[in-house]
Amino acid sequence: MRIDLEREEDGRWIAEVPELPGAMVYGQTREEAVAKVEALALRILADRIEHGEEAPELGRVFALPA
Repeated sequence: MRIDLEREEDGRWIAEVPELPGAMVYGQTREEAVAKVEALALRILADRIEHGEEAPELGRVFALPA
């Protein structure tokens, strides 16, 4: 998944995963923003799976034997 990063005027970083609505966070550093948005994206995907929703992003990560 793509992460978009932008530095705000106040120096904070904003990170977003465009494919996951609501996956947007602020961090004091670029690294912190990336770590936070990765963690949030995983929580969003886990929530989708737990509620029986599709998480097509995982199709490339997991595979079941035939």
